[in-house]
Amino acid sequence: MTFDDTMLFFMTKYPDEKKGVVMQLTISDVAKHLNVSQRTIYRWINQGLIPAYKVNEQYRFSHSELLEWISKRKVTVSREFFDMEEVPGRHCSVASAIRNGGIHYRIGGASKRDVIANSVSVMNLPEGLDRSYLVEILLAREDMASTGVGGGIAIPHVRNPVVLSVEDPYIGLCFLEKPVEFGALDGKKVFCLFNMVSPSPRVHLKLISRLAFILRQGEVSGALERIPVRDEIMNAIEAAERSVLKKER
Repeated sequence: MTFDDTMLFFMTKYPDEKKGVVMQLTISDVAKHLNVSQRTIYRWINQGLIPAYKVNEQYRFSHSELLEWISKRKVTVSREFFDMEEVPGRHCSVASAIRNGGIHYRIGGASKRDVIANSVSVMNLPEGLDRSYLVEILLAREDMASTGVGGGIAIPHVRNPVVLSVEDPYIGLCFLEKPVEFGALDGKKVFCLFNMVSPSPRVHLKLISRLAFILRQGEVSGALERIPVRDEIMNAIEAAERSVLKKER
């Protein structure tokens, strides 16, 4: 799989008349909303004129990126396109995301690639999600810059939010059997991973922001270093997240 194949596409969610549905913007969708032919969309892609991502040999488009592209070029677009609103997942809680992804111990591996692959293999994820594809996406992000945040912790994610076919966010909290070099700025080897999968860019950014705050709290960082039992670390994370919620209000 090439790096181009691992570039993430965005899945936009918007309500139809009766219920929320998940929508992947395809060539056909974009052509309809821009009132042009599909051949024109393909030509624009080949010329690098429109933002698109190739996944499994098919092109997909980000609603938010297309909105920016349309506004810059003053392109005519259907009113329905503007009515599409990216809706966050039902939960935007770090604690809930960790419950979804699970807490896992003694993840083996001697390299960054090994521990990312092994940690993804044990994460709780929706049935049918392509774990090998997720690993390649996370590794592609690591090739750009380390996700080591210091203090022996890394948050494997991607430059663009990880957006796969999930309804809710998943964070796999994984303790490594042995610390591994991640190229973190503080030079410390990583002993703990927070692998993140998000249903939308908005949820991803919110979770990253909250997690960064939580990891700065002494109770949480101290608990992580002790490699605690599940209840202990969840209690510390929930308490820290309550502080975040108070600040957001």
